[in-house]
Amino acid sequence: MAKTRNELMADRLRDLQTGNPDIEASAVVSVDGLSIASVLPANVEEDRVSAMSAAMLSLGERIAQELARGEVEQVYIRGQKGHVVLMSVGEDAVLTSMARESAKTGLVFLDMKRAAKDLERLV
Repeated sequence: MAKTRNELMADRLRDLQTGNPDIEASAVVSVDGLSIASVLPANVEEDRVSAMSAAMLSLGERIAQELARGEVEQVYIRGQKGHVVLMSVGEDAVLTSMARESAKTGLVFLDMKRAAKDLERLV
């Protein structure tokens, strides 16, 4: 039986996390803030991640436009306990990943960029 588009996306998210153990969680969210696919720990609310991801990317795009910085490639948040990175998946979705505090961010960005390219074909 063929997998659904959402199952294929979730598989790609699992591959992202398997390929880079510093990435602890990830989700693909519509620009409207609806969850499309996710691989999140039980203590993380999918709806909350979805809404915040869409809002942050939208705000990042507005800031970049107002300050003439070009198209947004990523929105990056660094906290005491780790990183949150948002990256566009085509025009209609956002890839959000949470990484450990000790993560090599350059590698996280690279792996996410590759995943976003793959996911764009499925969106």
